[in-house]
This record gives sequence, C-alpha cells and structure tokens, in this order.
Amino acid sequence: MAWNEPGNNGNDNDPWKNKNRGGRDQGPPDLDEVFRKFSNKFGGLFGGKSGGGGNGGIGGAGITFVLLIAAVVWALSGIYTVKEAERGIVLQFGKFDRIAEPGLRWKMTFIERVIPINIEAVRSLSASGFMLTEDENVVSVEFEVQYRVMDPTLYKFSVTDADHSLQQSLDSALRYVVGHSRMDQVLTTGRELVRQRTWDELNKIIEPYNLGILVTDVNFKDSRPPSEVKDAFDDAIAAQEDEERFIREAEAYAREIEPSARGRVTRMTQEAEGYRERITLEAQGEVARFEKLLPEYFAAKEVTRQRLYIDAMEEVLGRSTKVLVDVEGSNNMMYLPLDKIMNQSSGGTPMTLPNQNDINQLRKTLGQSRNSTVNSSNDRYTQDRFNSGR
Repeated sequence: MAWNEPGNNGNDNDPWKNKNRGGRDQGPPDLDEVFRKFSNKFGGLFGGKSGGGGNGGIGGAGITFVLLIAAVVWALSGIYTVKEAERGIVLQFGKFDRIAEPGLRWKMTFIERVIPINIEAVRSLSASGFMLTEDENVVSVEFEVQYRVMDPTLYKFSVTDADHSLQQSLDSALRYVVGHSRMDQVLTTGRELVRQRTWDELNKIIEPYNLGILVTDVNFKDSRPPSEVKDAFDDAIAAQEDEERFIREAEAYAREIEPSARGRVTRMTQEAEGYRERITLEAQGEVARFEKLLPEYFAAKEVTRQRLYIDAMEEVLGRSTKVLVDVEGSNNMMYLPLDKIMNQSSGGTPMTLPNQNDINQLRKTLGQSRNSTVNSSNDRYTQDRFNSGR
C-alpha cells in the first residue's frame, strides 16, 4: 500500500509522523532546530552552555566549527609531491628557506611556496645569425647548446633569467670565435675546431655568473655563405673536396707502390750480392787455374802455348759463322762461310769438303799467323803474370 493511500486516516503511512505529538499535519523537521541541537552539543564540548538557546551561543560554536574545518583544510592543502627528477625550492615569505628532496612533502600554505626545478632534463638553446670572419667575409652560422641544471638555487636566484643569460653568452662566444677564424675554417675544414673553441669560450663567460648549469654539448648545426655568393662557394667547396680526394688516392697509391718497390730493391740487392759472389768465385777459380798452369808453361812452353791458342780459337770460332784467313805472303784472303755450309748440310745439298792439301795449307797458315801475332804478346803477358805472382 502506498504511504499516501487512505486508511486509518493516513496515520499509518505518514513518513514524517511525530509519535509524541500525533499531529496529522506535521511537516519536515525544522532546520533551525537541527542546527540548534548541533550547536548545543559543540558548545558543551568547548565550554558553552548546552541548554542555551540565545543567538550568541550559536554564533560562537559556528565560528569554532568553521575554524576547525578551515584548519583541517589548510593542513591538507600543504601536502605536495616532489618528483624524482626534480628538486623543490621552498620559499618562506618570498625568501629561500630550503631544498625539498623527492618524495611526499608538506608546506605551510600561504606562508611557504615551492618552485620545482628539473635537474635531470637536458635542455637546449640555439643561436644563429650572419657573422663577420677574420678575413672579412660574412657567413651564416647556426649553433645549439645542450645543458642541465646542477644547482637549483643558483639557477633560480643567481641571475634574473639563467636561460636567457646562457643564450646571450652563447651568442657572444660564437661571434667571438667566428670573428677570429677564417671563412674556410668555418665552412669546411675547421668546423670541429670552431665548435670546441666556442664551447671553451662559453664556459669562460658563464663561470663568473654562477648560473648553476652545466653545458653538456655544443653542436655546430650549419654554416653557409650568403645566398648571393652561394654558387661560387659551392664550386670552391667542391674543389677542396676534389683536392682531399686526390690526396687520399695518392696516399693509397703510395701505400700500394711502396711494398712492391721495396721488394724490387730487395731482389736487386740480392741479385747484386749473388753476382758479386759469383764473379769473385770465378776470379778466384781463374787465379787458381792460372797458378796451376804456370809451372806447366815454364816446363813446356811451346806445347802449353799451342794448347792455350787452340782452346781460345775454339771458343772464339765456335760462336762465329764466318771465318776470314789471311794467307802470309799473298794478297788473297780466304773466306769460309760456315753458315752457308751448315745450311747446305741441313738442306740435303752435298757439302764439298776440302781435301788434305787444303787442310794442311790452312793449318800452316794458321800456325804462321799465330806465331807472328800471338807469340810475343802471350810470352810478355805470361812472364809479367809470373813475376807479379812471385
């Protein structure tokens, strides 16, 4: 049955029924009555009169309650968290008080203020612009610096704006280094040197200011000439690159040729040493053979002389294809074409051999010629050799 249906005059279903009074037209409870009871209870806790119904008692208890709630809210509002990568700068009435470490922390609201500073993040700043070089040329340079906060207190309070101060210092250091460098160094070969000098100069500038930051890296992003002369500089850079390429190719060729040259030198040296040893041994052998032959010569000069002559002529004529024989007492000269004789012999043509008289005449002629031309010189040479040996 619904609460507002008729039955027993509606007394059984009235949710706001007051059992003590039993009134049928009783409405919802009075809010003033609720607050009065509540304030009486708190008034008894804080020394007030619980039965008082005056306005003063209700106002004092309300103020106390409000203050208590405000104190709880104020205490809870002071709880904050410092992240692992951060450090909190705690200011008390605007003055530095302490550094808050990572974790759950508490501060006095309206009295203290916390400024979190990230000390692990790598920050970056850039500087760029047209700059004048030492040789009075203009280049466009772009630089970037990376840094971290090392001391939060110095970073926040040593200067008005540490980031802006660092950027100004970077621009000053870069212009100083570029102004003391030649254009070729800035554009091509000296980029690493310019980068390192800029880094050193930047550290020198920021050191007296105690910015509380650490420069971790300096990057040379770009350097180029003005657009009006870009084509000419591109040609110059291409020529420099070709020069470096040619130098590297020459060095590679030198490294390739040098070992083979050294090998040839070693081989020629060994061949020369071998030739020297061979000639020395041959000379020693000739000397030994001559020393053994000399006593035989003095014992039988004629026989030894003829033997030497025959051996020499055999060696000489063995390498010759033509022989000319001058006959003593005659204007005729005998010519023996040995090459043609050998060709006729190999071709199947019968070769005409000299008869015995011709052979005897040839021997006689050769003997006379040998006696007239070789005898005197041979004796003189042999005697001088023997005297020097003795």
